[in-house]
Amino acid sequence: MPEPYSISLLNDSFPPLIDGVANTVVNYAQELTKLGDRAIVVTPEHPDADDSRFPFPVARYPSVDTRRLFGYLAGYPFSPETLRQLKEQKVDLLHSHCPVMSTILARSIRDVVDAPLVFTYHTKFDVDVAKLLRGRLLQESALYVLASNISACDEVWVVSHGAGENLRSIGYQGDYQVMENGVDMPRGRVSEEAITAATTDYDLPEGVPVFLFVGRMMWYKGLRIILDALKLLQAGGQDFRMVFIGSGADAAEVQEYAKPLGSKCIFTGAISQRETLRAWYCRADLFLFPSTYDTNGLVVREAAASDLAAVLIHGSCAAEGVTDGVDGFLIDENAGSMAAKLQEICKHPECMAQVGRQAGDRLYLSWGDAVKRARERYGVVMETYRMGRYEDHHKPMDGVLNAQGTMMDALARVRDLGDGLAERYREGWEEHKEEFEERREERRGERRSIRLALKQKGEALWQKLERDLKKQCAAVLLLGRSIKKP
Repeated sequence: MPEPYSISLLNDSFPPLIDGVANTVVNYAQELTKLGDRAIVVTPEHPDADDSRFPFPVARYPSVDTRRLFGYLAGYPFSPETLRQLKEQKVDLLHSHCPVMSTILARSIRDVVDAPLVFTYHTKFDVDVAKLLRGRLLQESALYVLASNISACDEVWVVSHGAGENLRSIGYQGDYQVMENGVDMPRGRVSEEAITAATTDYDLPEGVPVFLFVGRMMWYKGLRIILDALKLLQAGGQDFRMVFIGSGADAAEVQEYAKPLGSKCIFTGAISQRETLRAWYCRADLFLFPSTYDTNGLVVREAAASDLAAVLIHGSCAAEGVTDGVDGFLIDENAGSMAAKLQEICKHPECMAQVGRQAGDRLYLSWGDAVKRARERYGVVMETYRMGRYEDHHKPMDGVLNAQGTMMDALARVRDLGDGLAERYREGWEEHKEEFEERREERRGERRSIRLALKQKGEALWQKLERDLKKQCAAVLLLGRSIKKP
């Protein structure tokens, strides 16, 4: 049996913070653990974290609470304790899933732990940067830093070909490997009882098509296209139910925009129970996902797990590998195109079911299979690293980061030395504890004797003083009587 790998997975988000990349890291760690490997997650500290529920260790480093600004905690990638844990785990490979602090931390420690660094590009960061920063110069500077950080890694993965093209657009010029993510839902439908339990509180008439969206409630997910298309359907007399599952910063605005649709639009909020979510996928007739932001579209694969076909934007990353009318439906990026497609599909419900089954056959990829592919590539990366065949990807900044890593290692050693001295002190204490207690009791007895002697001397002195005072008082009285006589 091959030697198990020891893999460190680094990401800026991790439960209790939940997003697509955080779920990816959880599934990587879980599947690697199932395969007999050692996985350790490295992520910023969170006040509400409960890492005991995971079957793998989680190493947390200091963070700053920036959730109000960015929705995440910003990690401070200077942690001797984290480095010490990674050295104890004898990490074979570092795998970062965020191009900011996680990759900076990985770059600073890779020479110390002597392991290659892999990075996976999950998100269109040019969109995120444009939302966070105002001004072209600031945006270009931020993207340059991101591209430089990514270029310093030994190997770069992307979750789709579209993600690779987006990575090129922000300035990355190196090679990359396409390594698709899987889904944590099994193939097949849940029971009718489970579907009823999950959906019974909502108005879903039989024979009326149910459309479904799952994801963050953000306008850039294509939600305006969905709502405008549905308004066109409503105006044309087509009945339907539209279910939105998820939460997000734009949720209130989206619900306000959907008011003209009345009860035809249902907002459930976020659903954390995966089986409940599966039930909704099984209840729906069509999945609507007109997003051009997502690089992989895991929810499309989740829908496919339940034999649910998706309506997607032609040329989007989520639509990669999808053939219109075969294993999905493709539209142009506008409401009119979606409305026309939905109107056509609703006339042929049997077509929706057939395309859904083919989506399951063609698009479904489990996390188990996805991580097995990744693990095979890990082996190639580690062998290439051992043979010294990787180009020198180190950037000028790596000198500073290596110095930081060396300092963290030194601090960890000093801490270990201090811990060792403390342990030896504790051992010495246990060895001489009885003797110490005996001597302490002797000193206590000596102090008691001294206090008793002092008390006795004080009492004797007070008695003598009292006798002298009485004699003096008597003498004064006698003198007073003698003076009064004629």
